Amino acid sequence: MPNIKSAKKRMRSSVKKTNANTLVNSSMRTAIKKFEKEVKAGNKEAASNNLNIAIQRIDKAMSSGLVHKNKAARLKSRITKMMSAMN
Repeated sequence: MPNIKSAKKRMRSSVKKTNANTLVNSSMRTAIKKFEKEVKAGNKEAASNNLNIAIQRIDKAMSSGLVHKNKAARLKSRITKMMSAMN
């Protein structure tokens, strides 16, 4: 446990940031998994909706610095490719 006032504050703020980052990261992963599940089931309509949501979540993670831009591009490319393979 820190003794210095600024270190205590840093600890509190890092916990808040960690929680926020975990939320964004897990929602991105969940959106991708939901999309992949719909693709495997063969539901074009649901997959299309989930594709848009997954891309939004990936962009949000990228803009907040949780995911590198190249990783975001790779993820979006993969899920878009999966969607086009359905058609």
